[in-house]
Amino acid sequence: MSRILVFIPAYNCAPQITRVLRQLDSPEVQEVIDGVVVVDNRSPDTTRQAAAEGLAKLPLDTALLHNDDNYGLGGSHKVAINYAREQGYDFLIVLHGDDQGDIADIVPHLKASKQLDLDFFMGARFMKGSRLEGYSTLRTAANEVFNLIFSFISGRRLYDLGSGLNLFRVSAFDGDWHLKYADDLTFNYYLILGVVRRGCRLRFFPLTWREDDQVSNAKLSRMGIQLLRIILFRMYRPKAFFANDHRATARDAYPSTRVV
Repeated sequence: MSRILVFIPAYNCAPQITRVLRQLDSPEVQEVIDGVVVVDNRSPDTTRQAAAEGLAKLPLDTALLHNDDNYGLGGSHKVAINYAREQGYDFLIVLHGDDQGDIADIVPHLKASKQLDLDFFMGARFMKGSRLEGYSTLRTAANEVFNLIFSFISGRRLYDLGSGLNLFRVSAFDGDWHLKYADDLTFNYYLILGVVRRGCRLRFFPLTWREDDQVSNAKLSRMGIQLLRIILFRMYRPKAFFANDHRATARDAYPSTRVV
């Protein structure tokens, strides 16, 4: 029987992470998941304390990891993938710690065991059946344009380049091909292109996405420039794109310290 780990990347989200962990405190959710790991990327606020208190209330296998350096969102993914591999989990669910997504959106799919035939099951904010709450028209339009561009250059319809609720098959990362992708917020953009290139079994599912008290680290103008660079590199130098190391700092490992 497959084992599923929920990974919560956290950075400066003390007010929200308590709510995120409460999402897991229900029999319906606990029926389909086996463990929870919070990876704190050196938050200067009280995120770790709030996470530790929330994890202590859950009747699941839990862990709180503190990155030994600031690895960024992508680096925290790499920490969690390695942890899931070491602990013998088969699937990793990514649920962002800022409480924009709801794990309830994936629970029915897990109950139906849809993940068993997939390598990547990605939440999509911009497909039929999805619902956006408090999301600006400008950001929605920009995301939809980039979704279409990435779909064109990859040859596969992509409904989202990286929401905060996704499921990965842990063994899909065998060979550590993902390590060379950027450690910052652009990690998911490289990942989705790599997933398609490698012919992984990929499917999207609709979700609800909300913005209320979250503070986004993704500035629209800066992310737009970064996306354009990725697009141009992928279009005009595809072999180099998948061969190169895209990290600002190349690392042999992504060590973390277990707090709880």
